Amino acid sequence: MPVTDLLERNHKLYGDEVALVELNPLMKDTRKTTWKEYDLVQQTSPVAYRREITWSVFDEKANRVANMLLSRGIKKGDRVAILMFNCLEWLPIYFGILKTGAIAVPFNFRFSADEIQYCADLAQVHILFFGSEFIGRIESIADELQKGRLLIYVGDGCPTFAESYRELVADCSSQAPLVRLEEEDDAAIYFSSGTTGFPKAILHNHESLSQAAQMEQKHHLTSRDDVFLCIPPLYHTGAKFHWMGSLYAGSKAVLLKGTTPEIILDAVSKEQCTIVWLLVPWAQDILAALDRGDIKLEDYKLDQWRLMHIGAQPVPPSLIRRWKQYFPHHKYDTNYGLSESTGPGCVHLGLDNIDKVGSIGIPGYRWSCKIVDENGNEVKQGEVGELCVKGPGVMTCYYNDPKATAETLKNGWLYTGDMAMQDEDGFYFLVDRKKDVIVSGGENIYPVQIENFLSAYEKVQDVAVIGLPDSRLGEITGAVIQVKDGMECTEEEINEYCQKLPRYKRPKKVIFAEVPRNATGKIEKPALRKKYGAEHLVAQQNLA
Repeated sequence: MPVTDLLERNHKLYGDEVALVELNPLMKDTRKTTWKEYDLVQQTSPVAYRREITWSVFDEKANRVANMLLSRGIKKGDRVAILMFNCLEWLPIYFGILKTGAIAVPFNFRFSADEIQYCADLAQVHILFFGSEFIGRIESIADELQKGRLLIYVGDGCPTFAESYRELVADCSSQAPLVRLEEEDDAAIYFSSGTTGFPKAILHNHESLSQAAQMEQKHHLTSRDDVFLCIPPLYHTGAKFHWMGSLYAGSKAVLLKGTTPEIILDAVSKEQCTIVWLLVPWAQDILAALDRGDIKLEDYKLDQWRLMHIGAQPVPPSLIRRWKQYFPHHKYDTNYGLSESTGPGCVHLGLDNIDKVGSIGIPGYRWSCKIVDENGNEVKQGEVGELCVKGPGVMTCYYNDPKATAETLKNGWLYTGDMAMQDEDGFYFLVDRKKDVIVSGGENIYPVQIENFLSAYEKVQDVAVIGLPDSRLGEITGAVIQVKDGMECTEEEINEYCQKLPRYKRPKKVIFAEVPRNATGKIEKPALRKKYGAEHLVAQQNLA
């Protein structure tokens, strides 16, 4: 089933019910948080507002977008990009693109002008929708972007080098376009994180998107009574496809601008949210604010909040144990995935498996998993190898990159690049990224294991473990530790705490600094290795 059928069904069945709310609360806390380009941008609007649309308006807006695109020559298989922050227009534009049979291409809002140009060329984009926050970046490359492309501006005060979204769709029909869609039709291109260079373009078909919607609803038992709080950026597969559980169920979702603990809990309380997907830093911030007494649970109406789940990165078990102390009635789920597998969910913990916290879980709905060695042979249960997944949400290919596709897709299996092991009960445990494994004196060291251990220390807010170059051992283990606000911590304390670890796993260098994370909560380890690896080399040379 094409995913657009779900929107049209909701229009017919639940047309007068609220589908989406865009919520931009007044700032209650102007502190600069720690990782947070996304956080700061999401919270700096000077105006508080709440907007909403029903399922019928959602579908009609998508139809207007589709008919406008068709009138401008867009046809099946063409590529149309979106470069916007979360807003009420985002999803109707996305579905409008899909209704034409074209391919929706969400852009990471952190892309530089060069990356915007690169990705537009790589995906062979015909039209680009962009918001007011990106005028400067688009203007700097407008001459090149406009060669064979239409730029459509979504917002007030349209720049001269673009056309106005509002004016273009104002007189377009709100009836569904007569375009026949099939499950195997190409639907969307998502970009890899680009941590090892410019991103790859990941192509998915309608079956992938429909699978994500059905899987999310089944995993989290989403009903029409649920209200999903969506905070992460919609360009990312995680946010989009978790929201699609609400699409499948026909239930309301709230797009929240702002990530401070006060803003999140206030939104959950006032909008009566039942399902909340958090990134690790946001969960850490909430717990820290509760520990300090900055916020009190009794000030909010939270009894209806039934599920908190986390994805996008390994989750320290200590964080979930602390969370359950404050929220003992919450169901919890960890969702593992990658953009090549239609985002999170190809492996998930499951709502009733809290005793397995620390595991990424078991294969998701309609997914299979295996762990293989360097030769592609399955390893014995309990041994570490590369995690491979197979299911209806696997990407079609890396767009226009057959070499990379062949390296990642083998006999229908997606090789994830993540090292994992399976326990005796069939639960999978993420050990680390294949490229992040530290080899010290011939010993393989998995940073995630050390990060989970250090995260349990009472003074640690966040931690990243990286390999630092060493002339004797090849690499040594370095721990970048972000201390909780208002606390002091010493290297001696950390070394003493780490005596519980095997000697070869103990950090050889402790660095107290901010742990940078991207807009989807992942630690930016390449940046840390570049900065502290260079510093360590200089220090070694000086000692020599």
